[in-house]
Amino acid sequence: MRLADSLAGKRILLTGVTGFVGEALLHKLLRDVPGCTVVAMVRPKQGQTAEDRVAKLLGKGIFADLPEGSGARVETLSGDLYDVPALPTDLDVVVHCAGDVSFDPPIQSAFQTNVVGVQGLVERVVESARQPDGSHRPLHYVHVSTAYVGGRRRGPVMEVSVEHTVDWRAEHEAAQRVAARIEDTSRTPAVLSRLVAKAEKDHDRAGPLAVAADAEERRRTWVTDQQKAAGGERARSLGWTDVYTFTKALGERVVEEVAAPVLPTTVYRPSIIESALTTPHPGWIEGFKMADPIILAYGRGELPELPAAPDSVIDIVPIDLVVNSIIAVAATPPPVGEPAYVHLSSGSRNPLTFRQLYDHVREYFAQHPFDMDSRGAVRLATWRFPGARIVERALTTGEKAYGVAEGALSLAPRSDRVRSIARNLDTQKRRLDFLRRYMDLYRAYTQVELYFVDDRMLAMHQAMDPEDQETFGFDTAVIDWEHYLIEVHCPAVTQGVRDYDVIRRRRGRSGGPAPRVVAPRDPSEPVDPDAAPVLAVFDMDGTLLSSNIIETYLWVRLPELSAAGKVRELAATAARLPLYLRAERRDRGALIRSAYRRYEGADLRALEEMVDETLTPHVLERVSGAAIRRVREHRAAGHRTVLITGAVTPITRPLAPLFDEIVAAELDTDSRGRCTGFLTRPPLVGEARAAWLKRYASVEGADLSQAYGYADSHSDLPMLQAVGRPTAVSPDVTLYREARKLRWPIEDWGTAGRSPRLQLPSIDTSQARLPG
Repeated sequence: MRLADSLAGKRILLTGVTGFVGEALLHKLLRDVPGCTVVAMVRPKQGQTAEDRVAKLLGKGIFADLPEGSGARVETLSGDLYDVPALPTDLDVVVHCAGDVSFDPPIQSAFQTNVVGVQGLVERVVESARQPDGSHRPLHYVHVSTAYVGGRRRGPVMEVSVEHTVDWRAEHEAAQRVAARIEDTSRTPAVLSRLVAKAEKDHDRAGPLAVAADAEERRRTWVTDQQKAAGGERARSLGWTDVYTFTKALGERVVEEVAAPVLPTTVYRPSIIESALTTPHPGWIEGFKMADPIILAYGRGELPELPAAPDSVIDIVPIDLVVNSIIAVAATPPPVGEPAYVHLSSGSRNPLTFRQLYDHVREYFAQHPFDMDSRGAVRLATWRFPGARIVERALTTGEKAYGVAEGALSLAPRSDRVRSIARNLDTQKRRLDFLRRYMDLYRAYTQVELYFVDDRMLAMHQAMDPEDQETFGFDTAVIDWEHYLIEVHCPAVTQGVRDYDVIRRRRGRSGGPAPRVVAPRDPSEPVDPDAAPVLAVFDMDGTLLSSNIIETYLWVRLPELSAAGKVRELAATAARLPLYLRAERRDRGALIRSAYRRYEGADLRALEEMVDETLTPHVLERVSGAAIRRVREHRAAGHRTVLITGAVTPITRPLAPLFDEIVAAELDTDSRGRCTGFLTRPPLVGEARAAWLKRYASVEGADLSQAYGYADSHSDLPMLQAVGRPTAVSPDVTLYREARKLRWPIEDWGTAGRSPRLQLPSIDTSQARLPG
């Protein structure tokens, strides 16, 4: 009987239809098996019902070639493997495609999906097939597993049940206990103190809330990493490559215990599934699969070597051959109590070695290289296949070198060159992390000495009607690997990256958003006095001015001192610079307090007069022309400009015409008007700036999601996070990295610095003007 005829009138339940295999299988059934009905079990998501998700799925391009009305043959069943609903009692076939296919999920997640979820499903399947007299209808259960379920084996792997004595119930219970114990351990003082110390090192300047948030994020990451490691180590201790193959094997045992004794049961094991050979179109793929990150990394020059044995086989099967064979399996139920095991693989009769994979991929990128802008085409690495130990040694050396460079970078002053080094180091870190991840995950797969026997699958293919072999064929021996990799697969998996590179080049080398454009207000439009103000908030030192609080202190303090006093003050300040630098790295508020203690005894009124009469031109000379233009753009747009700075109030007087609101450090004075060396209130730094801004916006009726913010320091991160339109200006390394991660615009408002910073020229105030 033809395949389409044998499945005509059948009701087929599919799980995982929103995944790669399930989506392709649904398409094939709707297109080439017109007499069947598909029941799709789909998990609802927040804001989307199961029906919504199925409708969205059917609207994808892959389904565009279906006959009119094909969607009416799809029924939706809301549910998931965490809570399997009662199934219809008139099903003929169940194909279970859903599962966790990650190689390293947390141990409890892998068990929940691949073992407990399977248990819940097959129990429901058996229940739906049970008849009033206790017997069962011949409902065919097809369980999609993996060919690698046998673990670390050598030689031929037969199409039989995996031999092991592992108790899946005991392992599941133990996995839950291990995961809970790791969660509890993460809250112990020993672990928390270590994580908090790391968070303080990176985020102390931003404030205690930033430290707390980072420490908690580190704790969650630590928990996940430990739970992943627990799954991997337990799997390897029992002979499996990873927790994925381990739990898939235990899932098969569940099927053997629950479904196989009472229902026709087939365990279907494909090897590594990649893009389509021909259907729905050559190269069709959803997301990146196992081989794709390796291909892309090689093409981008980020994979200098692979820890693979050159003669090891990478067993790949195209997705269209997979779905064809699933349909053939679904139409061929075995006898009850005699579960069938079938492999779909290529390594036995049409092997693709890692050496061949490398040759074909290299040839593709030699013909179609990635374009690296002005640097030209990527230089492709030559793999020598030196062995895993040598590759591991080289990777470890690279990781150590990165650590040394990162430590040196943390001590470097900010500059364009330092930010460029940071960007290059970040790229290097991503490469090292990629190499480490794939070394750890794929090591066992790149050195395999096994092949999967596919005799039963081949016999099933050969037994089909010749016309079905054209429509539903799945003989992997017909694959021409050179054609498939060079003409089909590599173009498909690289297209998205090439499209992104075009966008990245348009944005500029950094790949970040373009600078914000502030449009002026149309003068013809009437001003609404009740409209909420739009805030534009600026930091001063390092943002508007190429200065810091030590410099601005000396600008204000030195002119009123005698020649001898100036020498003493410069010497004392220089001697305290190491202390100031340490304070700056720990707590900017402590730096401000320490520096401003040196104002003790100064006449505040005299300081203000000196700024107005002598220092204003010097301050304005240090203001960035680009910064002034941006402030003026905001004022032209009708925005309210706000300056928040740790500098003392006198130094902000030259900038007063530009801002509607100025918040600066207020020097405390005694009854004679002399500075006491203290401030009238704590300086606004780090999270205090964000808190002040939120309060100010509340009082003024401003919407911070529409507000602009400009700052240069990591300590200003909370303030920038508080506004909806942040911009990092000539940022330090830490803020630069955060801005890139959060995709904020990054601008450089550098100034020429036309005079020495500590030389205070006597220029008449009439010459003072704002640059730009």
